[in-house]
Amino acid sequence: METSVQRSPTTGLLFGLIITLAAVVAYSSYITVQLAGLRKLQSEMVDRNRKDSLQLLRVQNDLNSVALAMRDMLDAGEPYPLTAWSAQFERMHSDLDVALRTEEQLAPADRTAEQKKYLSQSVAQFWDAMDRMFALAADGKDAEARQQIRLTLQAREESLSTAVSRLLVQNNEGEQQAAARIAQIYDGVQRQVYLFLTAVLVMIVLTSLYLIRSNRMIFAKLAALSEQRSELAQKLISTQESTLRNISRELHDEFGQVLTAIGSLLGRAGKQMPEGSKMREDLQEVREIAQTTLDKIRTLSQALHPVLLDEAGLVDTLDWYIPTVERQTGLKLNYEKSGSPYALESAASVHVYRVLQEALNNVSRHSGAKEAWVRLKFGREALDLEVEDHGKGMSPNRNGRGIGLVAMRERAELVGGSLEVKPSAAGGTTVHLRIPREKAEAHAE
Repeated sequence: METSVQRSPTTGLLFGLIITLAAVVAYSSYITVQLAGLRKLQSEMVDRNRKDSLQLLRVQNDLNSVALAMRDMLDAGEPYPLTAWSAQFERMHSDLDVALRTEEQLAPADRTAEQKKYLSQSVAQFWDAMDRMFALAADGKDAEARQQIRLTLQAREESLSTAVSRLLVQNNEGEQQAAARIAQIYDGVQRQVYLFLTAVLVMIVLTSLYLIRSNRMIFAKLAALSEQRSELAQKLISTQESTLRNISRELHDEFGQVLTAIGSLLGRAGKQMPEGSKMREDLQEVREIAQTTLDKIRTLSQALHPVLLDEAGLVDTLDWYIPTVERQTGLKLNYEKSGSPYALESAASVHVYRVLQEALNNVSRHSGAKEAWVRLKFGREALDLEVEDHGKGMSPNRNGRGIGLVAMRERAELVGGSLEVKPSAAGGTTVHLRIPREKAEAHAE
């Protein structure tokens, strides 16, 4: 029996250790890059804080312009009426609104809702008071309008300026605290990452050394298990064949005889009925159903374990089986026999038949081919079975590891043979079973 020699996994483990160490180094570089990117992100947050401060300065500048304009409006020597300042205040109002909207979008996360509400309400109240002042001026009540500037508008403007100044101070303090906190966090993260990577490296080295030390013992156990697996596979396949043979015989003998008897009784009963009667037609229909069931049971019995295999041998069984497959699957099978046939061991016949059965199933289900070639050769040195198709070939993902292929290889090993699955020269797949003649040929006792 051919046995495959497995190499010790030591080389693979050493290679895996090198790959793991390289991965850890790459991970360290990756973490460093990520930390740098995160630091950049934090810097952008600080930049946003600074942009918010610039908008606050813009607001403060607009408020200062408003304050200067109101002071000029209170100047008694000013030659222009109060209503002449309306257009200038409209421009300042528009610029201030734009600055406040932009600042609201850039406001830091720690800005409270009360602060935002106070600023927006104060600005709204200021401009409401300004509109009332211009309304008084438009009605010719300049004295009352100037009085409102002194008592209300200047006070509100100072309150707004104070609030904006507080926000600027708060932004500056927050920026300093954020910068210090970011530096502290990054220092801690870097230390933790370095400690973690050091611990991981130590664990990887220790684990790898342990695996390298223990792999030889595992390999010895695997060799013993491989022998046990081969023995178990032989017993399982033998048990399977025995079970299928018994089920096949039960179906053929017991159920077949029962259905045959039922058909005979139905035939006699039908003859006793008058010609053209409904009962006679029903009995005939039931008889046909029984006959159809009998045919299906016989077909199933043959599929489980062909009786011909025990009675007539492999050659006659294949002469019956291959045309049957053609009818059932629609495949065109070109069957070629060569050499002088000789009697085969019962086990060898069963295994050759099962390998052919599985190979043709694969052609029908997976290859997409409409034609296949089956070659059976009785050579002086060995018995060869070859199944070739010109379909789409074997999927690279399967790589010969399907359950059916594994079973075929097990059967080949059980009779001391070998199984080769390879691409066909014309495209498709070729399955080649080879059994030494001394293992396959039946010996007279």
